[in-house]
Amino acid sequence: MTTPNKILKRKVKKLSHETRLWRKIHHYLGLFLAILLFISALTGIILAWKKDVDIIQPPTQKGAGKSLDEWMPLAQLESISNAHVATHLEGQITLDRIDVRPDKGIAKFLYQPGYWEVQIDGKNGEVLSLEKRYSDLVEQIHDGSIISDLFKLVSMNLLGFGLLLMIFTGVWLWYGPWKIRKIKRN
Repeated sequence: MTTPNKILKRKVKKLSHETRLWRKIHHYLGLFLAILLFISALTGIILAWKKDVDIIQPPTQKGAGKSLDEWMPLAQLESISNAHVATHLEGQITLDRIDVRPDKGIAKFLYQPGYWEVQIDGKNGEVLSLEKRYSDLVEQIHDGSIISDLFKLVSMNLLGFGLLLMIFTGVWLWYGPWKIRKIKRN
């Protein structure tokens, strides 16, 4: 015959075993996630400052024409940008994307490799700046896409699910001992 005392001891033993298991999972998962979290946190801080620190991202210039009706055709602005890049930079550099800012009167032409940015006045085609744009590199490190899109997908999912598991195990590491103390008190 099992006594109530033996039943309580079994409950405590089971809870203790589960708590130790969750503590191990929490411990090792935390060590692994710490690396991803450190990189993500550090690059996140840098990205938060990108508009305020010119070396991270060049300041956005202001052009003459705020209305797109006044602008030169985008294809013509691209030709101006490509010619400027060919004149000032060496190597095979190709246009990655165009960031049009009508409210600033400019278009930003972003080139790879090298994270180069050319800002051109949309109205008169004047080249306003040619500078490195390190914020794109930092963003690729931040989300893991610097390695590959597959790595980005896997690492960001691991980080997300890992953090959820850390929350669950952290709550259990608080709840398990509390429950054991409650059982022992009664």
